[in-house]
Amino acid sequence: MGNTDNKAAHDKKKTMSEKEILENIMEELEKEADEKAGSEKPSGQKSKDETAEEAAGKETAEEVAKEEPAADKAQAEETSDEASAEGEEPKKKGLFGKKDKKDPLKEKVDELNDKLIRQMAEFENFRKRTDKEKAQMFEQGQGNVLEKLLPVIDNFERGLAAVPEEEKEGAFADGMNKIYKQLIKQLEDLGVTPIEAVGKEFDPNLHNAVMQVESAEYESGFVAQELQKGYMFHDTVLRHSMVAVAQ
Repeated sequence: MGNTDNKAAHDKKKTMSEKEILENIMEELEKEADEKAGSEKPSGQKSKDETAEEAAGKETAEEVAKEEPAADKAQAEETSDEASAEGEEPKKKGLFGKKDKKDPLKEKVDELNDKLIRQMAEFENFRKRTDKEKAQMFEQGQGNVLEKLLPVIDNFERGLAAVPEEEKEGAFADGMNKIYKQLIKQLEDLGVTPIEAVGKEFDPNLHNAVMQVESAEYESGFVAQELQKGYMFHDTVLRHSMVAVAQ
C-alpha cells in the first residue's frame, strides 16, 4: 500500500509540473506575440518564424493535454485494481478461514433425534422378529399336536377297512365313518392335507420308500403302493408317506 501511495503522489507531482511548464510556455508565447504586435507591419502579416513558433506551441499544448487524461486514466485503473485486491482479500480469508462454530444446543438436539430414530428402528425390528418367532413356535406346537393325532386316523381307516361288506350299512359302521369324516374335515380346516403318493414319481422330500415291487401298471421310479398315508401341515411335511416303488 505504501509503494502504491508513493507512486500515485509521484504521478500527481509530474502532472502538476507539466501543467506549470505549459502555463510558462503559454505566457512566453503571449508576451512575444504582444511585443511583435507593436512592430508588425500595417498589413498584419506574420513572418514564417513566428508562425512556426506558434504552431509548435499549440502542438506542445495539445500533447500535454492528451497526456493528462491518459495519466488520470492510468491512475484511476491502479486505484480500481487496488480496491479490487482489497475486496478479494476478505473473500479469500472467508473461503480458507476457520468455519463458523455450530450451535451446541442444535448439535445436542440432532444427536438425541438421531438416537431416538435408531432406537425406534431397533424396536420395530425386535417386534417383527418376536412376532415371527411366536408364530413359528405356535405353528410348531400345533404341528406336534396334530402329528400325535395321525395314528388315531390310521386306526380309524384300518377299522373301517376291516368291516365286512354286509355290516357296512349297519348303525355302528355308519357312526364310525361319520366320526372319521368329521375328524378329517377338522384337520383340513387346520391346514392338514394328505400327500398324494400312488402313481406319482418318487420324491424323497415327500415319500419314504421301504421296498421295491414289480409293477406292470407303473414305470420304474414311480410309487406303486402306499403302505402308510403321509400328511402336510401348510408347507411343512407332517409325516412322510411310506411307499413301495416300482422297479
